Amino acid sequence: MIDFEEALQLVLNNTTEFGVEKVAIQQATGRCLAEDIFADTDFPPFNRVVKDGIAINYEGYQKQQQPLKIEGVAAAGDPQKTLENSSHCFEVMTGVILPKGTDTVVMYEQLTILEGYAKIEIPPKPNQEIHTKGSDEKQGALLVSAGRIITAAEIGVLASVGKEEIVVKKHPKIAIISTGDELVDIHQKPEPHQIRKSNSFSLQSALQTLGISSNLLHFQDVFSEVKQGLEDALITYDVVLLSGGVSKGKFDYLPKALEELGVEKLFHKVKQRPGKPFWFGRHYNLKCTVFALPGNPVSTFVNFHIYVLSWFYKSIGLPFPENLVTLKEDFENKTDLTLFVQVAIVVEGANLTATFVKGNGSGDLTSLVRCNGFVKILPKVIVYAGEMVSFYPVKNIV
Repeated sequence: MIDFEEALQLVLNNTTEFGVEKVAIQQATGRCLAEDIFADTDFPPFNRVVKDGIAINYEGYQKQQQPLKIEGVAAAGDPQKTLENSSHCFEVMTGVILPKGTDTVVMYEQLTILEGYAKIEIPPKPNQEIHTKGSDEKQGALLVSAGRIITAAEIGVLASVGKEEIVVKKHPKIAIISTGDELVDIHQKPEPHQIRKSNSFSLQSALQTLGISSNLLHFQDVFSEVKQGLEDALITYDVVLLSGGVSKGKFDYLPKALEELGVEKLFHKVKQRPGKPFWFGRHYNLKCTVFALPGNPVSTFVNFHIYVLSWFYKSIGLPFPENLVTLKEDFENKTDLTLFVQVAIVVEGANLTATFVKGNGSGDLTSLVRCNGFVKILPKVIVYAGEMVSFYPVKNIV
């Protein structure tokens, strides 16, 4: 059995590069950008009107008694218009290219318009209400650097520079495998000695939040079936996530099957609670990484959100986000284990505060609904209310 920090480091020392691929912009949200994005034109590409109103020549306006004659109307999408007389004005709409011969915009709220003439009620400042060409970015400027998660903000920039397809980091091919004769499909009514499969669906959902698809497989507690199914999975997938079957039970066949198939065990059992029976290894020839997670739901959740997510982030070249929260109450860890304790998070001003959620052990699936994640409590310590500790979220904080 090894310490938590050693286990995490071994996981991070065995990450995998999966290369890059092109995806359509509609499928790029949530992916890791693998190319630098440059401006293909000035931003904005022209002097852009930012308020509905009139465009004037400021010098001409100062020389001309009001009201100003309106020469015409320019709407967004129109080709650039030209003000023929510097003592006149042009009606302009938000987003339109500023007409030639004008240099200042006055919004409707500061005008009186009557019978084709505009009277300016509040004296304007020169060049007001104009988004100047190139004032945001110049052509060729780096807009978005590679190595960041694409959000709606990046999508808008990508669309504005004409990127229909985006180069992103490839995601691993993942199989989620459950084992055990006691598990039945979710549409079935369990017998008294059975339970419905749940861990596999939780893991698949957690991967979906990262934009990663996965396939669900199930093996019965027959050694030959377990071994054959694992062999096929090791050949087909980049990552195998196993749920259950790694403890010391008589029918926990996974460690033996993995060893016979050439998967190198890097560790089995970690000084932590929950999730102590965690098994981790790699098949170096097939380049497949194996996370064998304990079968209890809370243990599975903890180990996925700590080890698997850390591994994934490093594999695609991103830092694993470090979160800190403030405890609302004291907690004493009398054990020599690293504890991961369920908490509910409340936003208090600029701080996140954590209140412990009482559960009924690592098999208490329903307690996960009441928590936002887990805080890490080091062995043999007392942490006091007001102290900050590491936090691993499992859901959004609302």
